[in-house]
Amino acid sequence: MKSSTVFLADLSRAVPIPHAIDVVELAGYAGGRGGGVRLLKDVDTPLAGRDVLIVEDVVDTGLTLHFLARTLALRNPAGLAAVTLLDRPYRRLVDDLPLHYVGFTVPDELFAGYGLGIDERWRSFADLRYVIAEELPAAATDAA
Repeated sequence: MKSSTVFLADLSRAVPIPHAIDVVELAGYAGGRGGGVRLLKDVDTPLAGRDVLIVEDVVDTGLTLHFLARTLALRNPAGLAAVTLLDRPYRRLVDDLPLHYVGFTVPDELFAGYGLGIDERWRSFADLRYVIAEELPAAATDAA
């Protein structure tokens, strides 16, 4: 959620039609079957009959987006699509994603700024920056 807030704010200002914003909170966990995703905070808005756009910061494996899309689809929205600022399609583990809009397809590198942080740092940079992992302190690369 933290990483996508700047992108969400800019996107919201750019969309010329009336819309509402709601948020979910997801957490990954390592379980006996190789991990998964769980829902910590659900949407407050009923989704039945509404067009829903999921806003993501980065889509890598697609597991989180897949989980969220399947969960929200059960609410019978009129339409369900996703947008991501950064996409890494070569890391995809699932193919069935409603990813209709991509800002940038990027290499498997670290990025900071524009809301994206590493070890809770550098989120406030106004622009998106490539980060050289070898130049980061050890604690920052462990968290990334």
